[in-house]
Amino acid sequence: MAAFLQWRRFVFFDKETVKDPSENGNNFQLPVGISACDSGRGHIVLGDMDGQIWFLTRSLQLSSFQAYKLRVTHLYQLKQHNILVSVGQDEPGINPLVKVWNLDKKDSGSPLCTRIFPAIPGNKPTEVSCLSVHENLNFMAIGFTDGSVVLTKGDITRDRHSKTLSLHEGNCPITGLAFRQAGKVTHLFVATLEKVQCYTLSVKEYPRIELDTHGCALRCSALTDPSQESQFIVAGDDCVYLYQPDERGPCFAFDGHKLLTHWHRGYLLLLTHNNKSPSKSDYGSTQTSPTEKHILTIYDLDNKFIAYSAAFDDVIDVLAEWGSFYVLTRDKTLYMLQEKDTQTKLEMLFKKNLFVMAINLAKSQHLDNDGLSEIFRQYGDHLYVKGDHDGAIQQYIRTIGKLEPSYVIRKFLDAQRIHNLTAYLQALHRQSLANADHTTLLLNCYTKLKDSSKLEEFIKSNESEVHFDVEIAIKVLRQAGYHSHAVFLAERHMHHEWYLKIQLEDLKNYQEALRYIGRLPFDQAESNMKRYGKILMHHVPESTTILLKRLCTDYHPSKDSTDRDSLDRPAENKANSEEFIPVFANNPRELRAFLEHMIEVDPFSPEGVYDTLLELRLQDWAHEQDPGKKKVLQEAALSLLRSDNTVFDKALVLCQMHNFKEGVLYLYEKGKLYQQIMHYHMQNEEYGKVVEACKRYGDSEVCLWEQALGYFARKEENCKAYISEVLVDPFSPEGVYDTLLELRLQDWAHEQDPGLMESFAVVQTLAHNSTASLSVIKDYLINKLERETQQIEEDERKIRQYREETAHLRAEIQELKTCAKIFQKTKCSMCNSPLELPSVHFLCGHSFHQHCLESFAESEAECPTCTPENRKVMDMLRAQDQKRDLHDHFHRQLKCSNDGFSVIADYFGRGVFNKLTLITDPPGGKSGAGNLEAEFNRDLLINTKRNV
Repeated sequence: MAAFLQWRRFVFFDKETVKDPSENGNNFQLPVGISACDSGRGHIVLGDMDGQIWFLTRSLQLSSFQAYKLRVTHLYQLKQHNILVSVGQDEPGINPLVKVWNLDKKDSGSPLCTRIFPAIPGNKPTEVSCLSVHENLNFMAIGFTDGSVVLTKGDITRDRHSKTLSLHEGNCPITGLAFRQAGKVTHLFVATLEKVQCYTLSVKEYPRIELDTHGCALRCSALTDPSQESQFIVAGDDCVYLYQPDERGPCFAFDGHKLLTHWHRGYLLLLTHNNKSPSKSDYGSTQTSPTEKHILTIYDLDNKFIAYSAAFDDVIDVLAEWGSFYVLTRDKTLYMLQEKDTQTKLEMLFKKNLFVMAINLAKSQHLDNDGLSEIFRQYGDHLYVKGDHDGAIQQYIRTIGKLEPSYVIRKFLDAQRIHNLTAYLQALHRQSLANADHTTLLLNCYTKLKDSSKLEEFIKSNESEVHFDVEIAIKVLRQAGYHSHAVFLAERHMHHEWYLKIQLEDLKNYQEALRYIGRLPFDQAESNMKRYGKILMHHVPESTTILLKRLCTDYHPSKDSTDRDSLDRPAENKANSEEFIPVFANNPRELRAFLEHMIEVDPFSPEGVYDTLLELRLQDWAHEQDPGKKKVLQEAALSLLRSDNTVFDKALVLCQMHNFKEGVLYLYEKGKLYQQIMHYHMQNEEYGKVVEACKRYGDSEVCLWEQALGYFARKEENCKAYISEVLVDPFSPEGVYDTLLELRLQDWAHEQDPGLMESFAVVQTLAHNSTASLSVIKDYLINKLERETQQIEEDERKIRQYREETAHLRAEIQELKTCAKIFQKTKCSMCNSPLELPSVHFLCGHSFHQHCLESFAESEAECPTCTPENRKVMDMLRAQDQKRDLHDHFHRQLKCSNDGFSVIADYFGRGVFNKLTLITDPPGGKSGAGNLEAEFNRDLLINTKRNV
């Protein structure tokens, strides 16, 4: 009783009397003599003392049919099937009949009765006390006043598909029956006035378990819904007990004589009265005195409060349908208890500051998260105002995800509440809802509280439990001076950049930073060495150089790599060594070692590697004073130049900057810059080298001889020996001076003798030298005159030859014009077979079969053998005509134009000055006489043929 008095009472239901819509607001009147009630499937079922069964719809429409001749004693409406089971009497005496009605089918306007059988346990008649039907229609249990229970197994709607057996026998009347289904296991609870038992129907022997040694009165038992594990409720006068199939559960001390027990949607309904409890022999009495008041109480067992309590007169039954409770009284009045909506109930609790109860109620009503969060917020505000900051923060924590965190944070920014704020921020991070600002604030709280243990617990949590922005945490820890914690966090979560930044900038632990880079995957190791390489090279040059050698050859992370996957990749990783040269800006010794290692390991290293190494070797060569060492360095530098891996322009500049003569000359020769070699010797006044360069490269560039002659002519020193050597050098090419002097004096070349002019040019060139006398060019002039004499004799010989050939050709032409031509060829000039008619003969002396000529000749008017040679002659003639016309046109255009350079550029662009050879040596080595002969005979050889 004490427990009952501690439960709070509320009015969560609105009571109203049901009005008859057709009686102008009068109360609805129930049928007279109601003896049994039930509800389900959208209607309330009533049985009366006249044997009628009534159906009351939601619109308060009543309908009935005659089910029994005398009276109806029990009704059971199934919830999942539109099946109604009734017990009543058709004859006087004790002869109860069970009828099963299919409400979906009609028989003469009434529901179809699918089965009728007498309810008699054994051979002796007895009254039915209670009835229960399983929702799957396979079990039906009937309890009797003599303590017997009859079980019908099978399809209860048909006789032939079911069988009936006596399940229980005893001396105490049966007061309650209920089926419980849990998976594939079916139980039947049986309550009497003295005991509570449970049968397992899914086992063949139907084993029985006795759960308790006290029972309940009639209609004082019920079965909870599955949300409450389908427990069997037994309401005694002192307590209410809940039972599982194998044991007794909790009990509630609800005092008072129980008249009725129901369970609906989490609510327990008890109907009691305050009079002294009757004896158990009156278990079946439903009669009450007219003045007796019944108290209907609705309990919420989960939340432990009374949802409603009110007094009613002479209650027949309480039914649940259409979302409300309906109370039937003997004065034919129908009352409805309408449950208030959840929000209204919560507001009632809020007014009384019953937040805990409101939270429990909201959960039981399956309120959404937004609604729950609002309750938690209000509860937290209430506790905060009362000064219970610890309790308030716990409620605010439960609002995470719905309530804006800034609402809570502002309340606890006071230094005295920092531990509460820390708790809230920790919860925020655990739910992965914290942003960067929250992480910063939490870490600041840890540092303010000097709570190193909490800080370490926060940052050293498992990776799966990390619910914060790691980068923000590293920044905050670094700023607060917790470098070791920041380093741990960066290393654990592979924030390589932050790890290295802290190690190098804050802790100055360069060796550890270098070791860490060596454990990184290739891409990250490469990028970090580019970023921090100069710093590491400055402090730990040797170790840094070693790592760079690894990185630029065949890099593999160290065995304790932070990225285990990288160890499984067999791919070769090699960085571009040229990109790391700036790292060695102030470490030439390490740079030299690095570059020499690279070209030794990889001869195909980038050109920049060779160029840089060349620069280093040239610097060493330039500063070296020991001749022996200097010679070694010189050979080392030349070996790089000969490797063909350096960039020509860069190497040349480097050699010139360091005045490395051997390298400069080698590169000039390699690049075929022979004039540069000549100029180099001239600048250094190396006269012998100048003449040597002319001898060595004069065949490739003939202008070298002229440049040498001009150079020596300008010298005031006595250079007679070198001038003579240039002029009479046996290796100087024939005609070199002729060509060069014609180019220099081309304006005179059209008007004067070229041979005289070239000699004049030599004399004119040497006239600038005050030390040169005529004796210097004496041999040259004598040789020149001798060559000119020989050339004149050769020209005269050719003139005589051409005249003789011309006369011979004219005589041959005259013969062809005036004399008959005898063709004596016996073989075809094409197939070399004996000639057969028809055949074709040409005046040139060639003969062909007609079919050979038609098959191979391009034109029947030309000899196929002589055609190629004739075309060459004709092309030569046409080219000479065009060249003569083009020469005259060019000179006219050049004289008339204001911009002569543009005219010359236009002709160059069209390829006019390109060398073009139109005539090649004739086959068989014929002399020029043959060509002249072809020229004179071109008219006779074309379009001349004779058919024989």
